[in-house]
Amino acid sequence: MAFATRHFVRAASSSATTAAAKKLIVKHVTVIGGGLMGAGIAQVAAASGHTVVLVDQSDEILTKSTKGIEESLKRVTKKKFADKPEAGAEFIEKTLKNLTTSTDAVAVVHSTDLVIEAIVENQEMKNELFKRLDKFAPEHTIFASNTSSLQITQLANSTTRQDRFGGLHFFNPVPMMKLVEVIKTPMTSQKTFESLVDFSKAVGKSPVSCKDTPGFIVNRLLVPYMMEAVRLFERGDASKEDIDVAMKLGAGYPMGPFELLDYVGLDTSKYIIDGWHSLEPNNPLFAPSPLLNKLVEEKKLGKKTGEGFYKYK
Repeated sequence: MAFATRHFVRAASSSATTAAAKKLIVKHVTVIGGGLMGAGIAQVAAASGHTVVLVDQSDEILTKSTKGIEESLKRVTKKKFADKPEAGAEFIEKTLKNLTTSTDAVAVVHSTDLVIEAIVENQEMKNELFKRLDKFAPEHTIFASNTSSLQITQLANSTTRQDRFGGLHFFNPVPMMKLVEVIKTPMTSQKTFESLVDFSKAVGKSPVSCKDTPGFIVNRLLVPYMMEAVRLFERGDASKEDIDVAMKLGAGYPMGPFELLDYVGLDTSKYIIDGWHSLEPNNPLFAPSPLLNKLVEEKKLGKKTGEGFYKYK
């Protein structure tokens, strides 16, 4: 019996070693989208020793992205290397050496291990991008989307590499937030999933796993919570100010739901809830809000426009 047990353990250990050997070790990363999320992902990947190419439509956007990354790195080094300014300067220099930019996604994906898409939340645009890059990326290259609201499965179906496709949902601001949701579709291979988990850990994040369900974990809980706060206010049960104070002092949240809605952007929140409502029209958690729709129609989108549920100077 002991022999059989030892034999089983050796066999299991050997199988685990073989499986690990098959995992893709990501060294070269292409990030598509130079906005806040894309630039943040590029920063943490470059800071952790990966070779990174950040891609967007114009040099002007990429110059702004690079400047933002430099400023962010300076803030990081003030905390991380408070007593070692020389080490901080060396860290910034080394990180920036790992980062290049390009306006031609097709030209740079031919030598990449991982493509992370972080463009606008538009199904057609994302599908078109992945479909195009699928023709030029190497067979081993994994595709991942940073989408917070769209189905990873539908994005994967625009390519011929459904088994090498998953979700990597980072949180804003990327350099500060520790969480990454790793999304596995029914077609995502175990090898791909483990490679994405390993990459998330390599860039200093704590990965959690979730199936391809609307909103994954955080937004699936967070968006209905914010929408229920709006409904509470719409019914006249409480003021938005009192709801915000209640959730900050009673639940320990750093922001109340209305403050968070204005921070995220009311148009973004409406886009998410409308998409989920179309998928599950009978789910009361996903019911649209007349007040939210009205504010978006009036272009009162939150902090970015100076007014949402609150006014900002």
